[in-house]
Amino acid sequence: MEYTVKVATGTSEYSGTNNYIYLTLLGEGWESEKTLLDNPGLDFCRGAVDEYKVLSPLPHGPVLLVRLEKQRYWVEDNWFCRYVTVEPTGGAEEPITFPCYRWLIGDIKVELREGPAKRLSEESLPLLLSHRKAELQERQERYRWLAWAPGIPKCISAKTEADLHQDVRFDNEKRSDFEGSLHYALLELSLKKLAIRFGKSWSDLDDFKRIFWKLKSPIAEYCMGHWKEDWFFGYQCLNGSNPRMIQRCQELPAHFPVSGDMVQASLAPRTTLGKELKAGNIYLMDYAVMEEIPTNVIRGKPQYLAAPLCLLYEHPDQGLIPIAIQLGQTPGLDTPIFLPRDPPLAWLLAKVWVRHAEFQVFQLLSHLLRTHLVVEVFCVATLRQLPAVHPIYKLLAPHLRFTLEINCRGRTQLISADGIFKRVVSTGGDGLLMLAQREYKVLSYRSLQPRCDFVARGVTQLRDYHYREHSLLLWDAIHTFVSGIVGEFYQSDREVEEDAELQAWIRDIVEEGFTDIPKFGLSSELHAKEELSTLLAVVIFICTAQHAATNNGQFDWCAWVPNTPCTMRQPPPDDKDAVTMQTIMDTLPDVSQSCLEMAITWHLGRTQPDAIPLGQYPEEYFTERRAKEVIDRFRQELKDVEEHILDQSKGAELPYLFLLPSRIENSITI
Repeated sequence: MEYTVKVATGTSEYSGTNNYIYLTLLGEGWESEKTLLDNPGLDFCRGAVDEYKVLSPLPHGPVLLVRLEKQRYWVEDNWFCRYVTVEPTGGAEEPITFPCYRWLIGDIKVELREGPAKRLSEESLPLLLSHRKAELQERQERYRWLAWAPGIPKCISAKTEADLHQDVRFDNEKRSDFEGSLHYALLELSLKKLAIRFGKSWSDLDDFKRIFWKLKSPIAEYCMGHWKEDWFFGYQCLNGSNPRMIQRCQELPAHFPVSGDMVQASLAPRTTLGKELKAGNIYLMDYAVMEEIPTNVIRGKPQYLAAPLCLLYEHPDQGLIPIAIQLGQTPGLDTPIFLPRDPPLAWLLAKVWVRHAEFQVFQLLSHLLRTHLVVEVFCVATLRQLPAVHPIYKLLAPHLRFTLEINCRGRTQLISADGIFKRVVSTGGDGLLMLAQREYKVLSYRSLQPRCDFVARGVTQLRDYHYREHSLLLWDAIHTFVSGIVGEFYQSDREVEEDAELQAWIRDIVEEGFTDIPKFGLSSELHAKEELSTLLAVVIFICTAQHAATNNGQFDWCAWVPNTPCTMRQPPPDDKDAVTMQTIMDTLPDVSQSCLEMAITWHLGRTQPDAIPLGQYPEEYFTERRAKEVIDRFRQELKDVEEHILDQSKGAELPYLFLLPSRIENSITI
């Protein structure tokens, strides 16, 4: 019998190959001839779909597997295969699709399953059961857990990105762009430093404008003009790169002795601090996690940290504004409470110290720990415990693209002993790890669910909290989408409980990935469809919307360095009246540190040229019609969210567009 076979090569650079490719069709108890795929001219060019004829003995049943073999021809030439389709010649039957989406490296054999998703309990044929088992054994050898450091989530066992298998590495365009943009940013940094070195001294806040060229954005320019204003400080607490820090204050902490008289001038007429506390209009930013964190030493000079407390008031006319700041957790004569009525430079410097703490927390905790490292746990467990034919693997795979490589690069290039954080950030060195360990101890599964998080922090009624509103729109869209996919492949809660591979997956996550965190609150067993849907929605929300909220605006908020400084070169002030412009300039990052902060936040926060937006799936893991319909409904709901956000933002002086679905990447790749 003759079959028509189509083989699709990847579309990224260097996906094609000139090596020998052989194909064999397999059924239960039979195999076709091993066929060399060789047409006149070039085969397996980038983006090509090549057609071949394959012969088999009289068929004894359906085609269950496609075996691809690659053999070297002169030189090794890796090949990325997207999929294979098979149909009996004559077109009497519909083509069967066998998704691949993987690299074939060296002399290798791979066997591909037909597209429809299947749980283990739905398998009965020995050939497919054996294939399923062998795939997981191979993956568990290839992807192993590693405790990179104590007290944080486990990660993939790889010293550098070069140790990763090609299937989870950047493609060539992504790698070239990532490394090229970093070199570009660092080159501009060097030019700026050179230009300033031959200019006047670094002595006034306006001097920061001298490095504020070429690499900039509309929000960064707006920031430069408004960063001193109290309303803008409050706006960033709601909609900046760390919008999850603010919480309602129902009772003032004992170690933050703010009196009503201190803040009366900042309140609306005919009200008091006590009344506003009861009304729910007082909010707190508490950076206790920063207390006694070891500080960095940069070029032989110690850097400084503070653990501020910042009280904010939702003013009926002015919006959210700061009304009191204490730059330490222990009150006293050397830890004064700064107020808006204080000398302007003293109040400004106090706000800068809060923003400096904000840089540490958003980069290391909200961004690195709560998105990158949390998602890596799910990524490793998915590769180890779910075969490619499993419906949950098919659902998650596009949302885990490139995450392992970007995390490996982060560990070796950003937060390592000689990484960029050590060169420029005040928590660089031992401090950043201790900070992450503290946050990890109190990390909870509920806090990763946006609706639960907003309720727990008491911020459901805050006005102009665009991050909250847009997050909930996206959460609902993602949860509906995931519930639809889960409902297609699990008809009852019992089927969830009896899925042995799914239960191995959740055990790997909880018992291996999230170790030493007894209060995390995620069970090592799954009992219900809704429980599974919520967990999967959390994973997809974190690696799309939550990552976008913390990552994508970092250049906007940090490019004007005084607004969010990466380090401080003098200790917090203990005398309000002694603060001068020279004090501020001596405290803020120097020229070199400021240039590096701009360069790195641009490199990490810029739009990725190869980004796949949320809800787009160029690699079609699901081949079922009904699953594709669920995806189409998801895309329509995201389109509705996009239109709502754009309509809401029309005419806004400072539009919040970080959570536009078209600007959210489908996975963590930067």
